Formats: sequence, structure tokens, C-alpha cells
Amino acid sequence: MRRTTLRAAVAVVTAGMTLTACGSDDGGSGSGGSGSDWATATSAEDGGGMDALVEAAKAEGELNVIALPPDWANYGEMLETFSEKYDIEINSASPDGSSQDELNAVESQRGQDRAPDVLDLGTAFARQAQGQDLLAPYKVETWDDIPEGQKDADGHWFNDYGGYLSIGCNATIVGKCPTSFEELLDPRYAGQVALNGNPTQAAAAFGGVWAAALSNGGSLDDIGPGIDFFAELKDAGNFNPVESTPATIDSGETPIVLDWDYLNASYTEDLASAGTTWEVAVPSDGLFGSYYSQAISKFAPHPAAARLWQEFLYSDEGQNIWLKGGARPVRLPAMEDAGTADADALAKLPTVEGSAEFPTEEQETAAKQVVNERWNAEISG
Repeated sequence: MRRTTLRAAVAVVTAGMTLTACGSDDGGSGSGGSGSDWATATSAEDGGGMDALVEAAKAEGELNVIALPPDWANYGEMLETFSEKYDIEINSASPDGSSQDELNAVESQRGQDRAPDVLDLGTAFARQAQGQDLLAPYKVETWDDIPEGQKDADGHWFNDYGGYLSIGCNATIVGKCPTSFEELLDPRYAGQVALNGNPTQAAAAFGGVWAAALSNGGSLDDIGPGIDFFAELKDAGNFNPVESTPATIDSGETPIVLDWDYLNASYTEDLASAGTTWEVAVPSDGLFGSYYSQAISKFAPHPAAARLWQEFLYSDEGQNIWLKGGARPVRLPAMEDAGTADADALAKLPTVEGSAEFPTEEQETAAKQVVNERWNAEISG
């Protein structure tokens, strides 16, 4: 359940419509053989340039990542391409962990060689990590392409890829698939509607609750109706408490799944080869989008490799890998203007009707508090 909450609408709506260095010290391992202290470098230029960064990262030879399943937003290709390109071994821990699991690991493994170097988080969790002083500021070379509002001004975190909350449905089991939140209450969907994780810890599930709020009289200032909706769904017998995973989807245990569109869409081909029809719809009555944010641990044991990883993710090559996975990369508008976006991948993005709503930091913080206070007591309890 590597789940975590598309921020300012520009990138999404535009696209939618159309681990050997010693890490014993708290501040990271340092130079990696380059002569620069990459643990404190806030840009490649600050550390001596990209060539120096590549040299230092290769000298470290490893990168520790956490909560990155290969089938999430094309992470498999992203990890493999980076590893081969720079001859850096990637140590992947807890691929099905949540954003909160990532923050817990940064704190509990601080000073250890196995501690996470980099983080992929829902934006609310990225802000939480910044508030806990867990992140190292860094600005990638393509920083200016990341829209304002989708990055911390000092580079503690910055949005990367995202999508819209969608309804994935096993039509082979369900028959007529729902395309709106209202339809999810139909008795025909008894015991079939699941979330990707627990919304108190996972942004995908958190997004599902917020989308439900928007479709039931709520707003970005009031997520309460979303919890009310799931209470009603539970009382009707339609809510499936099993947290969805690729395995539960493959087995048919969770035939209807509320999740990001790029994740739901990623199941289509494999399920089709197994004789299952999987349909994906972005509900117009609860249109909600979200980006995931990237960040570098302040205590990264491989600080150069951590920074090189970020540079790769935000390069045209990295951004197009997201796009091939059906996710909308944050630099997409700039890449479209420059003609560097993968046109074929862009054309395959799910159709979205209308304009998504995007929460401010204050709204996100307030909503998270409400969900933390009510969800386990009223829905999971």
C-alpha cells in the first residue's frame, strides 16, 4: 500500500485535457570522493556541477529508496534505467509501504547505512517531513519548469508526477461498471468498493475520501461529507474493507477500486491477457487530482546519489518515463512547449472532463486532521 495527496492545476489540467559510502553521521556521508560536501549542496552547481555530481554518485555506488513498487507509475523502468545509466546499485526497501512508513524510516534509521536517501511522498506528508526537519533542500537543474505552488520555495520538496482519482472496475465480475460516486451506492455493488490503503496514512485513499466529499456537498474546506459518504457506503454493505493491491485486483477480491487513474489504468493490459476486462473512469461528480512529491532525506547515507536521482527524475528522460506509465509529469507543459514530451504516451492519457480542484496547504492540513480524527473510529473501527 504505497499510498499517499495533483496540486496547482496547470500541469495536470493541461495534460489531462488533451546505497558504499559510510552513513554513520547524522548529516549524511559527505563527499563520496568528489571533494565536495554533497550532503549540504543545494544544487548541482553548488557541488561543482553535474559532472562532479555524477562522479561522486558513482563513487558512492548505491542509492537507498523506500516504498517504490515497480508497478507504480512506471517506477520499475525508472529504477532500472537510472541504475544502468549511472552504474549505481539501488536498494529498495518496503516497496508496498506508505508515505508515513517512509517518514518513520527516516527517523528510526537515522545514522544507519540502510536509511532512506530519497523519499516519494504525498504532498501533505512532504510538508509534514519539512516541519519535522527531515529534509535537505535541493533544486534540480530544471527547477524553473516546476510551477509555483508545486514546490517548496527553498527546495525541501517538489511535486513530480500525478493523476486524477478514478474508479477502476472488473467488468467481468461486476458487469455494469459505475462511473460516478453516486452509483457506488447501488445495491448491485455490495461488498465490492475498495480503497488503495487507509486514508490516515495513504494519499491515494485520502484522495478518494476528498473526491467523495466534493461529490456530496463538501468542498476543499470541508472533507467531512467524504467520510459521511463512506459511512453510508459501509452501512449499505458496499464498502470492502480490504485495502486493494495488485494481488487483490488480479484475484477479483477487490473488483471496484478507487485509486489514481494511472494506477488503475496500469492493470488493464495484464488483466486483459488473463481474460478480464478492467475499465477505468474519472468521475466527473468528484473530480480530484493530486501530485506526489520528491524529497531528499537530511540524513541520506548517499547524498550525491540522492541528488543525482532527483536530477534524473526531473530530466526529460525521467519525466517521459512517468508519462509512459500513464502519470502526468509536473514538467509536462514546459516539455510540450519545447517539443520534448513523448507524443504517443501523451495521447494515451485518460480523458478528463471538467476542471480539477486543488487544495491549499491550509486546506490539506485541516482535512488530514479531520480524517485522522474520524476515519478509524467511524469506518475502519
